[in-house]
Amino acid sequence: MISYLIGKIVHKSPTEIIIDVNGVGYSLNISLTSYEKFSSTNGDLKIYTYLHVREDVLQLYGFADEAEREMFRLLISVSGIGPKIAQGMLSGMTPIELKNAILNADIQALTSLQGIGKKTAERIVLELKDKLGKNDVEISMIISSQGSKLLIDAVNALVSLGYNRLNAENAVKAVLKETNSDKLNLEELIRLSLRHTLK
Repeated sequence: MISYLIGKIVHKSPTEIIIDVNGVGYSLNISLTSYEKFSSTNGDLKIYTYLHVREDVLQLYGFADEAEREMFRLLISVSGIGPKIAQGMLSGMTPIELKNAILNADIQALTSLQGIGKKTAERIVLELKDKLGKNDVEISMIISSQGSKLLIDAVNALVSLGYNRLNAENAVKAVLKETNSDKLNLEELIRLSLRHTLK
């Protein structure tokens, strides 16, 4: 499984990019949301990926951040939603907007997306509403993309130490509110969060 690629973009369009990684060009399908973020980036770029395997083809999808990739994974877990439809949905809405539409059961907003009818929108809400509250995609959207990776890693570390996920999330969020995340490394964030969970 390819988790991410780091390299230079040699071709870019609203639906596809080609990234050169040590002389090998990888073609990735992307959403408009990622395209807009990639457009303001120069030099080496880290692109999160998802490899979709079918009998006749391997398709690589690229994402500007983990929040979008996690939302993509959730969407394709819904019956009847394939990678192309999920990519289209993420072109029409940001991951945060999609999350809010699903949690609020906003069928009208979902059906405004290309290829999503009322029954499909209702199925998305039914299948994902509960998952969104339990998945890392929720916490990765709470703060800026700069701090989201740090937050997810810290929460996962606390959970692996035996703490309840909700308590871990609350502790990490509290620390990040009180402290500038730019000045924290993962070890310091975990240590400070442990103090919060023990209060």
